[in-house]
Amino acid sequence: MKFNQSEEQIMKYLWKLDTAYMKDLVEEFPDPKPAYTTVATMVTRMIKKDYIGFTQRGSVREYYPKIRKTDYFSGQIKTMMKDFFNNSAAQFGSFFAKKTELSVDQLEELKRMIEEEIEEKRKES
Repeated sequence: MKFNQSEEQIMKYLWKLDTAYMKDLVEEFPDPKPAYTTVATMVTRMIKKDYIGFTQRGSVREYYPKIRKTDYFSGQIKTMMKDFFNNSAAQFGSFFAKKTELSVDQLEELKRMIEEEIEEKRKES
């Protein structure tokens, strides 16, 4: 699944807020803010695509994301690995470590996290 740019922006705001009313979503946009009706149209389309759900609260709707941020970005990373790195985690990792200008502390933290994940996978086997 791939969101278009507008959908991704709205989802980012919903992930940040957890739940939001339309006025909250519009308020999240930088100035100049889009028209309320523009955001409402996008949200309606996203409800139809099953990206967003809502709870009716009297005469207003409280919106929430139906797709978890981690699930979406995991899919994006998998697609990027497939499309740009021949489905190779090693090529992706090498590019990420060398080209993103991470500090030594950030690389050490990443290394620690990978080592912990390796230990977890070994326990599961």
